[in-house]
Formats: sequence, C-alpha cells, structure tokens
Amino acid sequence: MIADIEGDFGDLSNTDMPQTLPILAVRNLVLFPGVVSPILIGRQSSMTLVKKAEKTGTFIGIICQRDPEVEEPTRNDLYDYGVYARVVKILTLPNGSMTAIVQGLGRLRLLSVTRRKPYISGHVEIATETLPEKDDSEFIAAIDDLRTTTAEYIRVNDDIPEEATFAIKNVHNDMMALNFICSNMPFAINEKMELLSTDSVKERLFGTLRIVHRELSLQSLKQDIRNKTRDDIDEQQRNYFLQQQIKNMQAEIGNGDGSPERKELQEKAKNKLWSEETDRIFHKELDKLEQLNPQSPEYNVQLTYLQTLVSLPWCEFTHDDINLARARRILDADHYGMEKVKERILEYLAILSLRGDLKSPIICLYGPPGVGKTSLGRSIAKAMNRKYVRISLGGLHDEAEIRGHRRTYIGAMPGRIIKNIQKAGSSNPVFILDEIDKITQNTIHGDPASALLEVLDPEQNSTFHDNYLDVDYDLSKVLFIATANDLNTIPRPLLDRMEIIEVSGYITEEKTEIARRHLIPKEKDNTGLGDEKRLSFSPQAIEKIIEQYTRESGVRQLEKQINKTLRKLAYIKAKDKTLPYSRITPKEIEGLLGKPPFYRDIYQGNDYAGVVTGLAWTSVGGEILFIETSLSKGKGAKLTLTGNLGDVMKESAVLALEYVKAHTDKLGIDYRIFDNWNIHIHVPEGATPKDGPSAGITIATSIASALTQRKVRRNTAFTRRLVAERIAMTGEITLRGKVLPVGGIKEKILAAKRAGITDIMLCTENHKDIEEIPEVYLNGVNFHYVDSVQDVWDFALTEDYVDNPISFEIKEENEQ
Repeated sequence: MIADIEGDFGDLSNTDMPQTLPILAVRNLVLFPGVVSPILIGRQSSMTLVKKAEKTGTFIGIICQRDPEVEEPTRNDLYDYGVYARVVKILTLPNGSMTAIVQGLGRLRLLSVTRRKPYISGHVEIATETLPEKDDSEFIAAIDDLRTTTAEYIRVNDDIPEEATFAIKNVHNDMMALNFICSNMPFAINEKMELLSTDSVKERLFGTLRIVHRELSLQSLKQDIRNKTRDDIDEQQRNYFLQQQIKNMQAEIGNGDGSPERKELQEKAKNKLWSEETDRIFHKELDKLEQLNPQSPEYNVQLTYLQTLVSLPWCEFTHDDINLARARRILDADHYGMEKVKERILEYLAILSLRGDLKSPIICLYGPPGVGKTSLGRSIAKAMNRKYVRISLGGLHDEAEIRGHRRTYIGAMPGRIIKNIQKAGSSNPVFILDEIDKITQNTIHGDPASALLEVLDPEQNSTFHDNYLDVDYDLSKVLFIATANDLNTIPRPLLDRMEIIEVSGYITEEKTEIARRHLIPKEKDNTGLGDEKRLSFSPQAIEKIIEQYTRESGVRQLEKQINKTLRKLAYIKAKDKTLPYSRITPKEIEGLLGKPPFYRDIYQGNDYAGVVTGLAWTSVGGEILFIETSLSKGKGAKLTLTGNLGDVMKESAVLALEYVKAHTDKLGIDYRIFDNWNIHIHVPEGATPKDGPSAGITIATSIASALTQRKVRRNTAFTRRLVAERIAMTGEITLRGKVLPVGGIKEKILAAKRAGITDIMLCTENHKDIEEIPEVYLNGVNFHYVDSVQDVWDFALTEDYVDNPISFEIKEENEQ
C-alpha cells in the first residue's frame, strides 16, 4: 500500500488522453484513479510496454483480466473498465524480477483491442465520473464513517498490517481516500470491478461502506465463535475446540457438507468397487478426518491414507487379449529362443481362454545375467495386453518395504507391492520381482523373504494384508514373475511357492541372431547412426565379437561391445562428416575394439601330468576350469589347497585324495608315496571365488594323473584317422567312489563348446538332462556317462606317460 497521496484529485484526471492506448493486463489487481501501486511484471510483452512508457512518458491503460491463469489475454479475457495511468518508476529486484510503480489518473472504458503484439493496444474512451457537491453533508458523513469502519476492520483482521490505518489517515482528499480503500482492501475482484464501473462517486462510497460493514461483521462473528468455544473447553481438549469452531462457522454460513477434501474423497469413493468391509472402514476413517484441524500434522497423515485408499484400483482389471497367435508373434519378435518360457505363457493364456478366470501362477525365471529375463516380463505384459510394473529386490533388507509401515510411525507409507499396484492402475498387471535371490536377510528389520511368502502364494494372496492400508487387498489376479541368477540363496519355503523355469545361456549362433535382430538396430539408434541404413555388421564380425571380446552366457557384454564399436564410428562421422565404410568385417573390429582379450581355444592339452579340465557353473553361466596337482618331496601327509576355494570344494578335494589313497592298487602306485611326497592342488584364477561339489571327479582324476604321471586322454583313433579329443568332466563323488549328478548342464556344455571341448564326461543320471536340451546345443560334443570314479579313470587316463616323469623314491624303513 502507498502511505501518502497528495494533490488535487481533479488535477490528476484532468489530462488529454489519446483514443488508442497500450494496455497492461494485470492479474488480481483493480487500480482506482489517484492510487499509486506497485505491479510485479512477469510477461515479456508487459516488460516491453512499461519500459517504453517510462522512457517516453506516455499514458498506458491498466485493466484487470477475468482469469488470472490466461497467459495471452484477448478482448474477451479483459474487463470493460480500467484506468489510464502513468509509469512512475521501474525497479529491478535482486532476484531479477521487475516491479513497476504506477499511478492511476482516471477511469477508462475499453472499446476494442487493435493489436496484441508486441503488447496489447486498444481503442478506449474516458469514463467520466459524477462528483458530489463540496457541501454535500451526506457524502461527508459517509466518508467519515468509511474511514472509521475501515480502521476498525483493519484492527480486527490479522491479515492486514496496522500500517494501513496510518496510510488512510494521511490521505486527506476524500475521493482519493475512497479510491485508496477500494483498491487496497482485500475485497473480491468482481466487487472491486463493480465499484470501479460505478459512475457516481457517491454510489461508489455507499457500495464500499456496505462491503466494509459486511467484512467487519464477519470478523466479529469469527471472534464470537472463538469466545463461545473457549468457555467450554480446557487445554487438553484443544483438538475438540478446533472442531467445534469449524462446525459453528459452517453452521453460520450454511455450509454443513464438510471440507473440499471430504467432498472430493466421497466423489471418488462412489465409483469404487470395493467390499462392504472396505467401504465401512473408509467412511469411518473419513469421519476421523473431520475431527482434525487442517493445520495439524495428523490431518495430513489421515488425508494421505484416505487418498491412498481411493487411488487403488479395487477390483478394476484390464481386459486380457487371449489371441494366442498374436501373443506368440509378440514374444517371438521381442525375444529370440526361450521356448520353455514362451510355451508356459501360452499355456496360461490357453487355459485362461477356456476357463475365463484363473488364479495367476507364480513364475520364477532362473538363469545367468544378460539372457533377457527382466525384459521378457515387458513382452509378456504386451502379449497379454496388461499393465507392466517392476520392482528390484536386490539389497532389500526391510520387511516394511513389502508389507508397508503401520500408520503410527512418522512417514509411514504402503509397501512396494501396493504402491506399484496403485501405479499400474489395475489389479491384474504383470508384476516383475527382479533379483529375488538377492534379498538381504536382516533380523533387525524383519525378513523380507518371509513377507513375500504371502505375496507369492496363490492360496493366500487374495487377502494380502498391507500394514499401512490395514485392509485386505486381492492380489490373486496379478501375474507375478520373479527373476533370479542363483536358486541356492532363495529360502526353501519361498522357492516352493514358485514354478521354476530355467532360462539358459545362448550359443554363438543364437547370440549372432539376437545381435542382428535386436542389439545392432537398438545401438544404432542410441549412437545417432539410425539413419545409416547401409551400415551393417557381417556375420563373421559379430561372431568375432562374441568369441574374442566377450565371455558370458547372456548378451549384455555383447551389447556393450556393439555400442562401443558404433560409438567409435559415430565419433568418426561427427569429425569427418562421413563414415569410412558401411560394412563392418572382422578386420575392422580389431581396429575399433583393440586386441581381443579372450580366445576361444583355451584348452591346455595333456602335456603335463595332473592337469585336468573341469566344468563349473557360476552366476554368470558356465565356465571351464583347470585342476592342477603337483607333488613335492617332504615328510608327506600334507595336502595344500589354493585358488580361492570354498568349503564344499575343499571337502571334495579331501574326499578325492582319500579315495585315491584307498585305491592305490588299482592305480598301480606304492601307498608309501604319501609318506614321502606332499600334494598341492591349485585351481587357477585365484581372484575368482570357486565352490561347489561338481569338480569332484576332476580333482580325483588330477590327483591320479599326478601320482601315476599318466597323460589324460587327448587323441584316439576313429575310422583309421587321428581325431583330436579335448576332454572335460563334471560330477560329484562320494567316499565310495560313486559319481553323483550335478546341475547347470546346459551352461557347462556352452562353456565347453566355447573352449573347443569335444568330449564331456558326466554322471549317468545326467542323461535325462541331456535329452531335454535341444539338438543344436549338442552338436559337436560327445558325451560319456560314468557311474564311478574307476569308470572315469578307465576312460580319461591313458597308458602313455608324460615326458620326463617324476621318479618316485620310496625310503625303506630301517630294521632294528
């Protein structure tokens, strides 16, 4: 507010004004003649207008717009009446914004808008005013009453500073005082515009008096309500007092329907398909909301809870697309291979089409990283025409992340299950539980894996209980798909609730096809080479990347290497404006990616005794490993194990040595060798942890080869020609020498093929696993099934001795 306005009101308005003026459209401000007021300038066009007006000293029109949200107002967006004014000064604030100090001079009426750029201009006419006579006693008495009533209103209204009373007392001109009150008191915009459009100053005075008296009465009424309720309560009943105050106010103004939030919640609740129990709880909690003060923290907690209830898709489902042919096309287009998974999803869709309703199964996709388990979930959702949501469970250590927090805690919220159902907007989405094997066991904050038992049990999840909601929610129609790399870390009860589907690694031919169909087009777009239609990779180039630049079961590293290749080409194109070639061959690969870090043929032959190739399964797929056994003279009976081995693998080594000691006669060695020679077993790549029982027969063969100095089979004659055999083996052994079956057979076969292995030895009971593997994975590999360690030795150990074999000297015992 401006404190002092001096001068004759007639002098201000007695000016020559042109018929066309630039118009400054303002928001929520009605300026009256004679009043000086600051205006915050926000629009660029308004800045241009006021700068020009200050520089040239020209008049401008100031008119309030009807809707403050409109950024570029037209004639229909502006009121008819405003004032013509002069820009007194422009201030630039520290935050960069601009404020114009303007003074209204007289009323005007806007006839039309002539242009809108670079700022609004329009035809205007002066709106003359009917002034009261100088000796009009009624006007004088009314203006004195207005001054007194306004001062009282300012005193009882906490929103208006006391300095406003001082400002009114210092405005000595009665008409300026009237206009100052009209402009600066917190009246409604439409009421101010009605006052401004009144030609008679006396009528404007009476209208202002009516508004001020009304506002003063309302303030007095509020004070009376406070006094009435304060007499009935004490400090411990403060919340009840606030509620009584709200009710009294609503009764006085005739608004007994409740707060706007309550109305909004009730409207949303009308369309909910929830149960009667949920409806009862909702209205009970809604009544609690009315008992709380909107300024209290509990009010927001209660309001957030009710908003969560009405935002959930209770019994709202998307319609499943049961077109099996379309679903198959989508799954095949997005992912190459994965026949078992696709077959299981199509089976589910087929049964759903026959029954019309079916509890969703809980599927766990299990396999090495980078094979497409997570992205498969999105394709399944697309094939079924369902919503898709995903949560990552890796590192999850708090049960409340699944079940939610109780509302008694500060910052309580629903669990991730309910929040993602709310995000999906339907009660039957495809829900991906990613990395379920990496949940952290934490007894302090509860066990999140145990909390998942209810979520992943089709018999229980129809009444899933979230601690925050405290109302049962039906999850039985949700298609949960979990992904895992290692089943051993998943608790047995949780594993029992899921249908395990193994997603195996890819052979080179499959990776080549995946790269051609999916990875290369995707990475061309990512690197800005999508417009280069002729740019392509030769099959040999893709195979070179797969075999010599990656060592994995999936295609994640392959995707990174393709991206790296295209990134180099994108740099060349950006620098030289053209590509050096359009087809990438193996020759260009080495220039773009550097020297290959891996080589396919890493089989190390049989030139040394005690070196045997084994097969292992890790979280990144199958790997080949070498078991090395060396002997050294000493007191004997000493076994050394190195290579970062786990407890199970160490036990396998001890077991293998004990079996060898018990069967020295079958190997043709002197048992006294163990008293004079120490045995050292090493598995190379010591930085990589290794564990598991599947290296049992490999360790036993390595020890036997070292003690006998016999070579491991490498060459054999078939059809009168020499064919190179490269043997690897896998299997667990018992103390009796029985060979037990192991897992991860497909991954191990892929690892063997990458290393150029031609023959694999494994337990007879693993034959059933081989029969389930497609023929394409088995091409080029021969399988030899064994039942005992003796069978392994009979096949793997040849009668040939290595070059320069160790000569074992056995010390004779001295007779007394």
